Amino acid sequence: MDFTGLSPADISHAILIAVVMHSGGSLTLPASALEADALGGPDGGWHALCMEPQTDGGVRIAVQPRPDVPGAGKTIY
Repeated sequence: MDFTGLSPADISHAILIAVVMHSGGSLTLPASALEADALGGPDGGWHALCMEPQTDGGVRIAVQPRPDVPGAGKTIY
């Protein structure tokens, strides 16, 4: 994976597409998955995406609170 030069928004979009494609090309979510408290924190900020390389070559994708820094920011491990 080489995300060099991609914006945080582009990376998030690419990961979303990868998850859906890995799930067979479609994924049904309950309406509650799109409610404000499911998408972001109590301060109104969006949650952040965390990607952790695994020893088997895979990548663990998780959601975490967005760091308290200006701008979208990105750190790739």
